[in-house]
Amino acid sequence: MAAYLIVDLDRLLKLFNDRSFPVDLQEMAVALRGRAALAAGVPSEQLRAIVVANWPLHREQQPRLEQIFRSARYDLFEARPTTKLPDALHKNYFAKDPEAVGELILVTADGSLMPLIKKVKLSRFARVRVWGLDNPITPKDEEEFGAIFQDLSDLLGIQSRDVALYIDFENIAISLTQAQFLVNMDRLIASFVRQAQAHGHVIKMAAYAPWGNRGALPPLLDSGGQDITGEAQARLAYANIDPVYHLPGKNSADMKIASDVLTHSTSAEAADVYILATGDRDFNEVLNTLTARGKTVIVWGVHGALSRQLSQNPGLSVEYIEEFTNLETYASRSGANSSDELIGGGEVFTPSQWSSVVIQFDRLTAGHGTRTVSDKRLIEQLVEVNAVASEQRGEDLLVQSEALGVLKAVDNTGKLSLNDSHPVVEKTRLIRDRIALRVGNTLSTRGWHYVNYGFLLKGLAMDRELERPGLNRDDQWRSHWIDFLVRENVLVRELTPHHLNPEDLVPVIRMPNGTPLPPPEPEEEPAPLRAPQPPSMTMEQIFPLDGEIAGQRLRPIQLDLTLSGLTGQYPGTAAMLRRIIVSVEQFTSYRKFEWCPLGSLHNRLRPYDTGMTFQSAVEYLIFHNAVIVSEYANPQSNYNTKGISLVLDSAMVRDVLAERDAFIRLLLTLYRKEVLISIQAARDVLASWDHDLWFSIMERENVLNALNGRPGFYSLFRTHHTVVQVAAVSEGADLSNPDAQR
Repeated sequence: MAAYLIVDLDRLLKLFNDRSFPVDLQEMAVALRGRAALAAGVPSEQLRAIVVANWPLHREQQPRLEQIFRSARYDLFEARPTTKLPDALHKNYFAKDPEAVGELILVTADGSLMPLIKKVKLSRFARVRVWGLDNPITPKDEEEFGAIFQDLSDLLGIQSRDVALYIDFENIAISLTQAQFLVNMDRLIASFVRQAQAHGHVIKMAAYAPWGNRGALPPLLDSGGQDITGEAQARLAYANIDPVYHLPGKNSADMKIASDVLTHSTSAEAADVYILATGDRDFNEVLNTLTARGKTVIVWGVHGALSRQLSQNPGLSVEYIEEFTNLETYASRSGANSSDELIGGGEVFTPSQWSSVVIQFDRLTAGHGTRTVSDKRLIEQLVEVNAVASEQRGEDLLVQSEALGVLKAVDNTGKLSLNDSHPVVEKTRLIRDRIALRVGNTLSTRGWHYVNYGFLLKGLAMDRELERPGLNRDDQWRSHWIDFLVRENVLVRELTPHHLNPEDLVPVIRMPNGTPLPPPEPEEEPAPLRAPQPPSMTMEQIFPLDGEIAGQRLRPIQLDLTLSGLTGQYPGTAAMLRRIIVSVEQFTSYRKFEWCPLGSLHNRLRPYDTGMTFQSAVEYLIFHNAVIVSEYANPQSNYNTKGISLVLDSAMVRDVLAERDAFIRLLLTLYRKEVLISIQAARDVLASWDHDLWFSIMERENVLNALNGRPGFYSLFRTHHTVVQVAAVSEGADLSNPDAQR
């Protein structure tokens, strides 16, 4: 049986070079033949060894290569670049060999020789081996021919060289941006790791930048198009790239990187190959020093941004990042009409440097008749608020904004205007205006000097205007935007002593000094305790069977019962009655409204509406002149809205609100005694109370909030509107005296 060894030399040498494998070709030629003969179980002279290469090219570059393989008794087969290698080998060797092949060994860097297996006449018990660094054998080849892959580095004892990668990330990010490439962190990280591994065993990777310094870097994006500049360090660390901080400024970066590279190259952990991703000529001497120390030095740069001193240094190898990374340009994004996806039109709209452009553009044009700004003035403003680190970064940002359609050039003199219909402009303005308006209105209406940070978050969570795709997702989203507006000088964030514990500092938000607040609501004549009687409405008009609050009418309750009698005979209706009075009073007093929408009230209390308790409770309250249900003019609609208002001089309303106030005083007592609030703790202070009901009411009205991970325990919303009111008039109430509760 014939035994063949075929070496695809050109591809093999390229792979060794790409991965920085130090290979002695004389040793390799002898070792391959010897191991192949041993594997085939035949004497070395019976093994047919063939080495395939473009020999005329090698005669010019490596004259000794032919002699090396001839002396090792290989047949030299010439293959031009256009040669179909499997067909040529079969025609020149296997088609002329009358013997079936019992051992076929292919030494290759890829799968280019694999088709030869199907052409060769194999014996019944033939063995096919493939030696290489990457396995090209498919499951079908393995099943059909029994092909076996063996790692060539193990067979030859080749040791991969150690590689250290140092990334001047600020330089690379800026170079890519100036070349109009999106700085896609996901793609850059993946390609950096992959390309470094192609040169050997990576023992160190580090990326240097002024991480966390606002405006020091251009927008850094993920594959979904979101600005993740704040997450860049975490993403690098996850890929085992050490994010190293340096102070802003070119000299700081150069000195830090140069010091680390030179120190590492003389340490016990020194690498064989040093890769420096930069375009800065100041590193030329550092790289020359590495070369003098016997290190292989590779520079990664960006076309057009790589220093001529580096690109023409004969001791360095140069690789261009855009050639081994699949990057996108701003122009391609704009041309594909996908800028909405790029800048937050997808899942979540987050603050970005493009949002800074919108905020500062509007600041410059506020109060002016014109809606244009010169590019120079806009850049100065961006630098002033630290949205960008320098005028050069500002120019880059404006170019990107124009490419994405956020800004539009008015003429060729540098005048710019905002594209009002662009999604980033629309959404940024909406979020800015809603947050600023809520802060301003709160300060103006309540006469406060600041708004508690947590209070502002809760208010924004209920803002209906922000209920749009990608907006108002959670408190983290709201915090990001509040902090962004603080950085843009739209809001001011401070720490102030807590009113109950001055040593405890809490974050608060206010408007910048000199910012006009919305005018406070005009003082009105005190409204009569009892609203004018509206036109009478039947229960069918209030609760139409096919309307908003409908259901099958149950057996009517006895309307002439006292409240205590109602509680005894119809406890569900009595409990709902208390919920209605508390909820309507809180809604109307907080918003200074006379009435509450009846449909919204029922939706709020629907989880507690068993059967027809809501309808029965409303009917009972109307019968006792405790509430009025009528059609009210709605300022937000062209149609009247069915609403409910309390008759505040009604004894029933006063009694229920007195119960509520007494229960809140009980909660305040626990709070001041620093007792963790629970139903059992409340019972220990005052047992004669329907604690289950009132805890449920307080939780629904947001006075109490369940503690995460602590079932049955609650925190008191101390700055809640109702709690503040009760505390203001009830300081020092004696909870041990039951008469004080009524």
